[in-house]
Parts: sequence; structure tokens; C-alpha cells
Amino acid sequence: MEDRYYVKVRFKGNAKAYTFAVAKEELMIKDRVVTNTQYGLEIGEVVALSKELDEGLNEEEIKEIVRKATEEDLLKERQNEKDAENALYICQDEADSLGLSMQVIKAEYTLDRQKVTFIYVADGRVDFRELLKHLAAIFHCRIELRQVGARDKARLVGGIGSCGRELCCHRFSNDFDMISINMAKNQLLALNINKLSGHCGKLMCCLKYENEAYKDLRRGLPKLNAQVEYEGEMYRVTSMNVIQKTCKLENKTNSLFISLKELEEKGKYRSSVNKIKAQGKSDETSEEL
Repeated sequence: MEDRYYVKVRFKGNAKAYTFAVAKEELMIKDRVVTNTQYGLEIGEVVALSKELDEGLNEEEIKEIVRKATEEDLLKERQNEKDAENALYICQDEADSLGLSMQVIKAEYTLDRQKVTFIYVADGRVDFRELLKHLAAIFHCRIELRQVGARDKARLVGGIGSCGRELCCHRFSNDFDMISINMAKNQLLALNINKLSGHCGKLMCCLKYENEAYKDLRRGLPKLNAQVEYEGEMYRVTSMNVIQKTCKLENKTNSLFISLKELEEKGKYRSSVNKIKAQGKSDETSEEL
């Protein structure tokens, strides 16, 4: 059996790379290749080369590269992209004329134009059987209508995040992770949903990036609003900056900015104070007995 080499191919608008096989080690990174995917013939870009198959992948299920993309293939791709833009508007017009509540966000032709896929978002399920008939009569090829959610829409459309950079989901992120409001709490962020939400209207994926680091940094530290005795006075911990290692203590008459090290060395949390007092009472009782 001939040696098989493996390449990872990334397709336009998709950050995830897929594994394909090739009979000869003749491709290079950034080469454009024609592949046969579940959607039909598509052009992708080689982003990695390997002689070993990644663990967990079944060799029998790996498809082979059809060919290195020719100039003719690239011309077809460019023409298909232009035609897809026009197809998107046609599909949206047809949907509107049928009174369907859906927003078409992308249209894609396969390289051989045997199929056109329309990707849309909608609040619920859409009965698009009549729409399929209209589109088939216009485009004379197979039609696929694919519904996606708000996060997938943001990944497909792209944009600039609040950090000033391209959206992570569009640029490199492969999968959507579970994001919870607790991640914002761990990072001591103001719980303003508008500021914590991304283009998709859901919590920003980047909240997870530094979550574990903040959990480690906050280990052993008091929670916000915890009461602490410091230099003989009771205070409340009103804010912390675990990066700069400082915190703010406040009571009715005073406010202090101190280092977390000072808080650790000189501060006594209310629970600890109560525990010590309770222990002292218990010891006194034992001595009396």
C-alpha cells in the first residue's frame, strides 16, 4: 500500500481545519486545493502537513484531495462568490414575498455549481417548502437551506469586537465553549450585560480565556463585600485588583487602598474573628467544667 500523507485544509469563513489525505508529499502550506466535502466540491487552503494521522481520526473515513486548484478553478471560485452575493438577495426577496420570517445571511455555491446553500437565521422553525420550489425554478440546481443561531451568524458575518480586533469566532475559534456569568464574577467585572455581550448578543467567548488564571489568583482571597478587621477597625472589601495586587477597604468613616499582601498579613475576616471568639468561649466553658 502506498504511503498516505495528510494535510489540514481550512475553508473560507470557517476557522476549523479539516484533515484530508494525499497520495504524494507534493503540497505545501498555503496551496489552494479542490476537495470533496459533505457539501460538494469546495476549494480550501492547506494550513498544515503531516505524515501521521491525528489520534482519534479513522483513516478509512479520511477523504482524499481531489487536486491542486488550477487557475480555472480559482476563476470559477471568484465568479461563484460574485454570483452568490446576487443569489442571497434573490433568496431574501423570495422569502419576503412568501411572508417568511427569516434573514438570509450567506449564500454559497459549490465549485461545480451543482448546489447552492442559503444560510439563514430565524426565531423559530420556518416552513420553507414553497420557497424551495421557487429557488429551484430560478437556479436550476440543488438547493439547501440551513438555519443557524446567533453565534454562528456572528462567526459567518464577522466584525470588530470591543477590543478593536476581529471577532475571535471568525478569525480562529473552532468551537463555541460554554460561557457563564460566573466567569465575569471571577474576573471582578461589572455585571453589565450590554458590555459583557458580543455581536451575537450572548456573553463574549473571551471571558473564558483568562478565567482559570483569575481563579488561581483569587484563591484564598476574600469575596467582595466581605467584612474584615484591619488595624483594629472593621471594614468592607469593596474592590480588588488581583493583577496589581491591591484592594480597597471601606467603612462609614474611612477608606483605604492597601496591598493584598498587607490584607493577608494584617487582616482578619469576620468569619475568622467569630470563629476565634466562639472557640475562646468553648475553651472557657471546658475549663469551668
